[in-house]
Amino acid sequence: GGTPGRIPDLPILDLPSIRFTETPWCSPIKVKHGNANCRTPQGEYYKNVLGTRCYIRCQKGYDLHGPQQLICQSNKRWSGKVFCKQKRCPTLSMPPNGGFKCLDGAYFNSRCEYYCSPGYQLKGERTVMCMDNKIWSGRPASCVDTEPPRIQCPSVKEKTAEPNKLTARVFWESPEGRDTADGILTDVVLKGLPPGSHFSEGDHKIQYTVYDRAGNKGTCKFFIKVRVRRCGKLNAPENGYIKCSGDGDNYGATCEFSCIGGYELQGSPARVCQYNLGWSGPEPTCTPMNINVGVRTAAALLDQFYEKRRLLIISTPTAANFFYRLQLGMLQPAQCGLDLRHVTVIELVGFFPAQIGRIGLKLLPPALALQLRLLLRIPHYNFNMVVVDKHGMDKERYPFPATSAELFTLIDTFPLRKDEMKLQAEAGQSCT
Repeated sequence: GGTPGRIPDLPILDLPSIRFTETPWCSPIKVKHGNANCRTPQGEYYKNVLGTRCYIRCQKGYDLHGPQQLICQSNKRWSGKVFCKQKRCPTLSMPPNGGFKCLDGAYFNSRCEYYCSPGYQLKGERTVMCMDNKIWSGRPASCVDTEPPRIQCPSVKEKTAEPNKLTARVFWESPEGRDTADGILTDVVLKGLPPGSHFSEGDHKIQYTVYDRAGNKGTCKFFIKVRVRRCGKLNAPENGYIKCSGDGDNYGATCEFSCIGGYELQGSPARVCQYNLGWSGPEPTCTPMNINVGVRTAAALLDQFYEKRRLLIISTPTAANFFYRLQLGMLQPAQCGLDLRHVTVIELVGFFPAQIGRIGLKLLPPALALQLRLLLRIPHYNFNMVVVDKHGMDKERYPFPATSAELFTLIDTFPLRKDEMKLQAEAGQSCT
């Protein structure tokens, strides 16, 4: 829009107002085989002003030595020194009966090619390369003869375990190998138990491996079979336990039987596995205890429970007593837990001579019920409950109703109870 040939007017600069703050401070960064990505504090033109941060990276095939970040400091020096060093793989080992040639030694991207001496064949990768992770690609080659040595194992062995044992001792001649190449074997390796060992029941794999000087191997294998004479497993009687020696049913094993509290053993307490693969003695059973309520004394009544059952004695002045009815209500759904803990409940109701005692469906004569109260010093005129252990010891008294959980927690602390719980856990007995 101006006159042709006329130079347009330029704006007049106010030179005093320009502030030269972008003065180079540190020397420029030069990283051989790498580069620096620098950021100035306020976007200045020069990349080496005070406060500049430079992030250093090396080219592929090189490792950074020094910090990844440098800062231009007030002393006009960078905060550290860095350089990029060419990556190098471990020196390759020379294969026996051969060698290798490399284009660039053991440095990154170098390729090495293996070769073998006349009469040997190459096994493995012919060419490997030094990778960026400083590991050679591929598996280093070796030069070997490919004919494996030969070895022959003995025939299959079968043995029967000795009486009352679960093992058999087995012997055999160790096989010798033969190499078809140079006739020299470097090693014979046995996998499995050596000759003369005791072998357990079942099949055992025995394997021999021989090696020649070139690394070839030859193998052979056979099986040792051990059989155990067995009578067949016995089961615990219902409401009882079984404990067997040995493996439980091998020739010579003994099984012992016992019953849970409140049951008595009928039949053989122990049976032995015989040579004819049959068990000695008749099969045992556990029958419920027959509680005799016709005894003359309370002590005689309690003796019947000694080491067999625990007692929970509930005493009440009347069958209409609130605590008594509440206690029975709490115990009714806990019958399984009581049985599991071998607890028999005895109820003492009323005053003499009208009082009665009850064990399940059996009634105690009034005189016997009175004796029981006197023997255990149980008050007649109010609710009371007594826990007696298997040794007849008075363990706890309750003047008020107790929950089944409270009773079970107490009983589970008794010494005999620990062994019972272990047996019940093994037998899978529980309340579901």
